[in-house]
Amino acid sequence: MDTIASLFSFITTPVSWVIVQFHKLFGAIFGPDTGWAWGLSIMCLVVLIRICLIPLFVKQIKSTRNMQALQPKMKAIQERYKSDKQRQSEEMMKLYKETGTNPLSSCLPILAQSPFFFALYHVLSNIAEGDTVGVINQSLLDSARQAHIFGAPLASKFTDSAAEVAALDASITSVRIVTAIMIIMMSASQFFTQRQLMMKNVDLSVKTPYMQQQKMLMYIFPVIFAVMGINFPVGVLVYWLTTNVWTMGQQMYVINQNPTPGSKAQDSYLQRLLKSITTHGEVRGRRRKTIVKMIVAKASSDRNENERRFFSGLTKAGFAAQADGTVIKSDTIEAEAEGGPAARRQQPKRQTKAQRQAAAAQAVVKDTEEVSEPAAEEATTSLEKKPQGPAKTAAKGEPKDEAGDKPARPSRANSGGSRQGKSGQRKGHQRPKHPSSKK
Repeated sequence: MDTIASLFSFITTPVSWVIVQFHKLFGAIFGPDTGWAWGLSIMCLVVLIRICLIPLFVKQIKSTRNMQALQPKMKAIQERYKSDKQRQSEEMMKLYKETGTNPLSSCLPILAQSPFFFALYHVLSNIAEGDTVGVINQSLLDSARQAHIFGAPLASKFTDSAAEVAALDASITSVRIVTAIMIIMMSASQFFTQRQLMMKNVDLSVKTPYMQQQKMLMYIFPVIFAVMGINFPVGVLVYWLTTNVWTMGQQMYVINQNPTPGSKAQDSYLQRLLKSITTHGEVRGRRRKTIVKMIVAKASSDRNENERRFFSGLTKAGFAAQADGTVIKSDTIEAEAEGGPAARRQQPKRQTKAQRQAAAAQAVVKDTEEVSEPAAEEATTSLEKKPQGPAKTAAKGEPKDEAGDKPARPSRANSGGSRQGKSGQRKGHQRPKHPSSKK
């Protein structure tokens, strides 16, 4: 470790200078020889480094988004070369090269801050050995050797012997308890950070080598930190624990505000966004409008289940998303809600068998009553119009038979003509009667 730290000795002077400047500030508050002054100086060094690495962190987020955008293509490659793992890996690497995506981009922040980590380790190692380093002179060196954090010197390690710990004016028991607790906290924070990324911010519907890599790192990194942590000075453990907590908080913010499409975090975010829209009637915030705009720009077939559920919730709430990321009230849905012309037809309630039979019986009784009333009226009218005298005489001009008692039966031609008269005359020229026929 000392050999590795010496490789980064070129950055030792800037790191030591930053620590000294923060020590002056906190030393005036807590005292120059206290563990709070030196411990807070190391924490502030971490915060400053992580602030400087924010552009790199943004680049990491963009690279992660590119990886998520490639998930459908990666899934297609997996299905196409399901039986040929070698060809599958080759096509994956070809896809990464064509799109300019680096699957190892999640390790960039760790790689970028490793020089500062080893430089700090080199500074604390020299303090433990009693050697000046960088801008830390003899007086600052004596002050740092006297600083203790919960009874453990900044330069002490878990593997130090009792004599080495006694030289720093501390006990071996307090040093091992403090370092063990800090190692456990450091490994646990690293595991929780990686697990949060895997469980909430990864599209679990697609299995890719990238996901397998992240799952592997979730278990490997805590073990690495636990094994290496026993050789870290207390000051380095403070540094690494602080950077893990910073990473965890930073990642939690990113997951809540800009989740990965298809993940559980996106589902939670879209449900919160839907609740905000239904409460306020609009999309509040530029970032939220950008997310809605991106979802609207997708084809319906390209939207994942979370996005389709979000649009369904908007429709039920009476809103329609626009291409610019805003929402408007849907007139059709309002008309349906108010019972207007666009309202849906209300389906009748389903009746039981007894209810249907009773309704049918009532309908039969009603129809019988309606039919019987006109029949009674017609019978009454016919009785009123019936003549009371002798039978009707033959109509005037009606022919009689030879006896003169009954009217003559009309001929077939006349009856046919009468039928034709009843039904109307036939079209076209009619056939004339024969001269010998009776008139």
